[in-house]
Amino acid sequence: MIKNYLKIAIRNVLRYKGYSAINVAGLAIGIASCLLLFLVVRYENSYEKFNRNFSHIYRAVTQDKDADGIGYNPGISVPALEAMRAQMPNITFAGMTAHFGSQYTVVGQHEAGSNIEKKFIEETGTYFLEPEYFSIFDVKWLSGSPAVLKDPNVTVLSKRTAEKYFGNWKDAVGQLLRLDNKYIFKVAGVIDNQPVNTDLPLNIISSYISLPTINDYGYTKDVGSVSSNNQIYLLRPEGMTEAQLNSQLAAFSSKFYPKDTNKSSRQAIAQPLATFHYDGELGNFGDHVTSKATLITLSFIGLLIIVMACINFVNLSTAQAVGRSKEVGVRKVLGGNRWQLFWQMMGETAVIVLAALAIALLLSYFALPYLKSFVGIQETPAIFTTENILFLLAVTVLVTVFAGAYPAMVLSGFRPALALKNKITSASVGGISIRRGLVITQFAISQVLIIGTIVAITQMNFVRNADLGFKKEAVIVLTSQVDSILTSRQKAFKAALQEIPEVVSVSCNSDVPSSDNNSASNFTYNHGPDDESFDLFHKKGDVDYFKTYGLQFVAGGSYGESDTIKEAVVNETFVSKVGAKSAEEVIGKELRTGRGKWRKIVGVVKDFKTNSLRESIKPLMIAPARSAYDEVALKLRTSNIPATQEKIKATWEKFYPEYAYNPFFPDEVIANFYRQEEMLSRLYKFFAALAIFISCLGLYGLVSFMAVQKTKEVGIRKVLGASTGNIVYLFSKEFTILISVAFLIATPAAWLLMRNWLQDFVFRIDIGIGVFFVAIVISLGIAWITVGYKAIRAALASPIKSLRSE
Repeated sequence: MIKNYLKIAIRNVLRYKGYSAINVAGLAIGIASCLLLFLVVRYENSYEKFNRNFSHIYRAVTQDKDADGIGYNPGISVPALEAMRAQMPNITFAGMTAHFGSQYTVVGQHEAGSNIEKKFIEETGTYFLEPEYFSIFDVKWLSGSPAVLKDPNVTVLSKRTAEKYFGNWKDAVGQLLRLDNKYIFKVAGVIDNQPVNTDLPLNIISSYISLPTINDYGYTKDVGSVSSNNQIYLLRPEGMTEAQLNSQLAAFSSKFYPKDTNKSSRQAIAQPLATFHYDGELGNFGDHVTSKATLITLSFIGLLIIVMACINFVNLSTAQAVGRSKEVGVRKVLGGNRWQLFWQMMGETAVIVLAALAIALLLSYFALPYLKSFVGIQETPAIFTTENILFLLAVTVLVTVFAGAYPAMVLSGFRPALALKNKITSASVGGISIRRGLVITQFAISQVLIIGTIVAITQMNFVRNADLGFKKEAVIVLTSQVDSILTSRQKAFKAALQEIPEVVSVSCNSDVPSSDNNSASNFTYNHGPDDESFDLFHKKGDVDYFKTYGLQFVAGGSYGESDTIKEAVVNETFVSKVGAKSAEEVIGKELRTGRGKWRKIVGVVKDFKTNSLRESIKPLMIAPARSAYDEVALKLRTSNIPATQEKIKATWEKFYPEYAYNPFFPDEVIANFYRQEEMLSRLYKFFAALAIFISCLGLYGLVSFMAVQKTKEVGIRKVLGASTGNIVYLFSKEFTILISVAFLIATPAAWLLMRNWLQDFVFRIDIGIGVFFVAIVISLGIAWITVGYKAIRAALASPIKSLRSE
């Protein structure tokens, strides 16, 4: 019986080649889309799960409650580490200090054909770590053990880094590295490369115990100083709940942190490792953060795409049912019952779904390399894993049931007397209203995706072209943890750069105006008795910082040339936060950060975007401090930038031959803020196009069926004088109404979804009526083209042929 069902199913699929092709194409695209999105979501959800203690690992982060609300910092003060160990001996703690953009020089090994030692810039993955870190996280050691990190001035390399530096990782142990041309470290071990799905990539590990000796990289014993680079990781013991852990941290905080009359509290709280990859506020050391909302959106899009493909199948199958009524009638007269017919139809559906699955796997295989770069994942996911196979089996079964059950019920329910007398029409199948509802649903989904795409593209265009309050165009930045650039050679180097004709201005500073730097501290204003209720963020820059980045003064002016902080410039947000009525009111007043020296406010700059457009502008102080200058910014004339860059590089290598040349453009920093949104925008565009294509496939199939059903009607109308336009109108009228109804449903849904998405941005576009107008025009235009092609062919057909049988 099953063999017979299979033969009949294959025969019917081949008999109706056109409709079968449309169904297979739609389902293949739907299943492939679903699989690809599943691979992306599964990959993003796999971060850190290779650690056996995954559910018990936490980071101790700092929570501040003040007049502005609650704020979080992933870092914690350095002295808190030993204090936590003393108060909570049952918990394993590990200290970490991260540093970025450091230069490592291989002592005694030179570049080919040169007497300059090999040097490498490591942007990320470099840390000072305690041995206890490896009791918390799973890391395989190829040479050495965590115990080597108990000694000062030792370092451990990943296999990949060791091979980059020495060719063979086995040759690395015992070699010497010079960190930032200041500190010598001996290679004492090599660890295996970590999986790419980690937010804590380990490339170079130096012993944490070295920090008190070198007293650098943000190391300070100030209890009130919190840097995101200084972090503490801990392992929750078995039998202790997360609530109990936070209770212990709260008790610790009440004793450890000094009370502040204005700040309500500062407290250490536990952040689960499971949240690292999704937390945009606290961040991680990986290459990106992916919000849970983004993954839910991608999963939802995958579901919508597969639902649309199933709707196509249901619509075409029920529309096609009239043509198979006699077949059903004959089978019932010969003794077939309804359930036998039902399972026969389900068998046909299964054959189509399996064919679609095979094509979907082929499409996915060829699409995977593009998907990797498209969404920015670091490795190409494997398709044939146990989880993926189970997922595909589930999708196959669900699609077969969802797409096949209703058409099978309709077909198997025909009364044989009516079927054999040819009295079953498309109107009497009981599916007209359902088909209309499904068409509306399909186009509503398409229009939600279209509107979402338009809003996402418009917002990202706004972000790219927004007035940030400073000039980033034609600015190149040189960066390195260079000790000598901060002291003896800095002035001569700056003067040499200024002599290049194409260089407009040069500034030594801590960072670009808009960056992810959130360096902040408590402060006192105008000799008040207590600290202000909010933190003051700060950037360091010389007198040319304002000219180089085009910052505009609204009151006062720049400070004088100085190597230390005596005077300062603040922004307009600072003025409003301290309650001043005008910018001029704060000029001449003094402020003090922490317990440092008082410094005079000499200028107020117009607000500029200090971070991404997701965040509000922070109260800011800009002041000179040569010891904090990690960057040199150059404003260039735009006539011949590549040639100018060569001159800048030559000047760098003349003054700092022992340091790697490592330039970047501020645009690159700003672009990194929006990697996730850019990815989502690309996916919106891609899947909106797929949704439209699937809708058009279904629409084309339905119109093709209508054209066959209305062959004689069209012939009669033409004989009676109907024009081609009248015939096209006959076919397109109903679909135009259905698409318009779908638009009325999609509009509020899309507005609500995209309004919520835009809430992540403090600076954002308004969703105007133009967005919805463009969406309905696109939907109607594509539908009319799809319907019009088939309608015109029907209209141009000779009425003699269509009426010959009459």
